[in-house]
This record gives sequence, C-alpha cells and structure tokens, in this order.
Amino acid sequence: MDAPSERSDQTGEITISKLFSPLKIRGETLPNRVAYSPMCEYTCDTDGVATDFHKVHLGSKALGGTGLVMAEATAVRPDGRISPSCQGLWNDAQVDALRPITAFISSQGSVPAVQIAHAGRKASHSQPWNGSHYITEDEGGWKVVAPSAIPYDENTGIPHELSKQEIADITQAFAEGAARAVDAGYRVIELHFAHGYLACEFMSPLSNQRTDEYGGSLENRCRFALETIAAVRASIPESVPLLARISATEYVEGGWDLEQSIQLSKWMKDAGVDLIDTSSGGNSPAQVLKPVPNYQVSFSAEIREQVGIMTGAVGLITEAEQAESILVEGQADTIFIGRELMRNPFWPLYAQAQLDGTANWTKQYIRSAFNGTYKGPGAQD
Repeated sequence: MDAPSERSDQTGEITISKLFSPLKIRGETLPNRVAYSPMCEYTCDTDGVATDFHKVHLGSKALGGTGLVMAEATAVRPDGRISPSCQGLWNDAQVDALRPITAFISSQGSVPAVQIAHAGRKASHSQPWNGSHYITEDEGGWKVVAPSAIPYDENTGIPHELSKQEIADITQAFAEGAARAVDAGYRVIELHFAHGYLACEFMSPLSNQRTDEYGGSLENRCRFALETIAAVRASIPESVPLLARISATEYVEGGWDLEQSIQLSKWMKDAGVDLIDTSSGGNSPAQVLKPVPNYQVSFSAEIREQVGIMTGAVGLITEAEQAESILVEGQADTIFIGRELMRNPFWPLYAQAQLDGTANWTKQYIRSAFNGTYKGPGAQD
C-alpha cells in the first residue's frame, strides 16, 4: 500500500478520512484504522502448524489494504486449542511456518498481528463443519481445564479445576507464546480474554467459584488476566503493542458486566495494555444477545471515555460511513472487521474510494481500479 489517500474539502484543503488515517501504538504505526478481526479457520495440521491456506487467507487481507491483519486465536499450549486443527505457538515448527506469512503481510505495508489464547473449558471441539461437538479423550480430544469444575453446558466435559501451580504454568505459556510470536514476525500481540475462554472464565462469577486468591472478589477474579499481562509485557520488546480482547458483558443477570469491564480496563492499562478490543458474550449458553449493527460500539465508547485508553470497535460493522462515524464520534480508535473482510478482502479499498475519492490499489491490480477506463499497459489482459 502507498501513503493514505487524500481529498479536498470545500476550502480546497487536503483531508483524509479518519478510517484511513494512521494510528500510532507504541513503536508501530498502523497505516489505517481497518483491522482484520481474529477469525478461527480450524485448518492447521494436527500439531497447530499453519498451512498455505493461512498465507493466502491472511495475505489477501493485506493485499486488500487492511492496516492490521490479525491471525486467529492461537493456542499457547496444546490443551488450549478450541479444536485439534487450531493454530499453535508452543514449538519451533509452528514459528517456522508463520514467518513467510508475516513477511508477506509486512511486504504489502500492513502490520501482522496475532491473538494468543487458551480456550479453557471450551477446548477440545470438532471443527464447525463437523458439528462443533465436544471431543472426549477416547475420541482423540483432551481433558479441558478451567478455574472451577463447571462445564460450559450439558454437552461438554466437566473441566479439571486448575491448581495455583497450573495457573502459573499457563501464565508462563502465554509469555513464551508471545515471545515466539515476535520471533515469528508478528508486530502486534493481542491477548484473548473474551468469549468464554480461559481468562474470561476466571473473570466471571458464573464460571469462577474458587475460594482462593483467584476467586471471589473482582480483583481476585481478574488476577490471572493481570498476571498474564505482566508476564507477556515482560517477554516482548517495549516497542511491541499489546492489545486485549474482552467481553464487556456476558448478557446474563449476575454475571460479568460493563462496570466490571471498566475497572478491569483500568488495571489493564496500568499493567501495559495499549488498546482494548471490545467484544461481548460467549461465556454462558444462557446469554440473551440480539446482534444488530453497532451493538457493541457503546461498550468501546464507554471504556474509551472512562479509562482513557484506546479501544477497538467490533461487531456487524460493514459499511464505510458506519466505520467512519464511529471513529469521528470518538467511540473507538480502530475498527475490527471479521466476516465482511472474509467475504470481501478488498473491502478497505472500496471503503477508501467511497470516503476519500481514491484508493491505494497495489500496482499489480491498479488497472482494476478505474471502472474500465484504464488504458495503460495490460488493459486488455
């Protein structure tokens, strides 16, 4: 990608849309505010190693002009995978497979990022196209772990309640996974603390009924997340941005809510998190959730205002003017887009043309950007 596109206002002054203006986070400057949301693809081999699919899948987002291209939830340990086909960051073979992918993303002017994760009690499931059913140990799955021995629902296994030493071991695995991510060429790290996975399970009083220092009070329930942030921050260069995705509410009475998310975000900011990727739900099958466009934007806006930290908005954001309005109104600092970018990897270029009157197509595709009016070399190809 080239420099951000420009347009003139009524005074003739050159302007750039907010969506396609740069965003500096620590030592990285994103070329625009469009971020590809981490979307699980369940397509690795059985040892968490990325394939050619991932290079094409993520590379297309960079080719299409996305500023931040984030890889799917990537497990820091084998037992942290959602499925046996999920990506991992616990060995050198995985790192070696990721380097060509991150190199290509960077070569297109985008910033490669990865979300590191542990699925907790929601681990050991089949791929979605195979039913997403729980896989028992006899079927090739593994014993799932959680803060308390409370299953997600009646169709999943009863998790092993983690000991304090086992909690510390997982925190260390996050730190080691983050260091491997940097070695693999990722320039931004996100911690997956949302959607009912392990850290989220610790935070919620519905899934955490411990009586030690990891349960009970809000501070205790957030202890695992904050210890993990500290360990990860210490394991990566100071210049590398650290993001955290949280579920701002779980839509269940008596469960995790926005007020608790605001306090957690304050602690996260103090611990070294640079941006809160603000999602919601996923920790209880009893949630009452009715997704509509912008349905999570108010959470992003409230955390941004109350905490004074950068936030990302995500969830049914599909239109250029919609994304631009969120940024202009100060409700978020970046826009995470998932399914719309899966459907159309070139969405940023169309959005840029709509907002700024032009778009930074890669030179190989430039003849496709003139609506059939291009007459230069290769026009007839």
